[in-house]
Amino acid sequence: MKSVLAAAVVLAAMAQGLMVFAAQAQDTSAGEQSFKKCLPCHAIGEGAKNKVGPELNGIDGRHSGSAEGYSYSDANKNSGITWNKDVFLEYIKDPRAKIPGTKMIFPGIKNEKEAGELWAYLASFAADGKKK
Repeated sequence: MKSVLAAAVVLAAMAQGLMVFAAQAQDTSAGEQSFKKCLPCHAIGEGAKNKVGPELNGIDGRHSGSAEGYSYSDANKNSGITWNKDVFLEYIKDPRAKIPGTKMIFPGIKNEKEAGELWAYLASFAADGKKK
């Protein structure tokens, strides 16, 4: 009886893990679609280069204003921001409100679900542009 109960617990844990993995995969896929709004100005992935905006590889944990070779506004360089999910979600709603004086003219993404999916996609790239 104990082994049956233990097996049931293990199976339940595995099923929950698979559901979390599937949800993350969906978030990343939807985030990739949302990133199309960003493509005119930003690049991500292997071989990404700065455009009108900086390349976004390795953004999770990166200090604002630190992408090599990009000419940031003083406001961005001096913001003191280290990018993580919470900071990004606040920023992407209204970039100019979060960093007054930024050069970024994007009006923002107000939908929290979409913003979270976009973050999941961005955070899936390491600094070298490879998927984590």
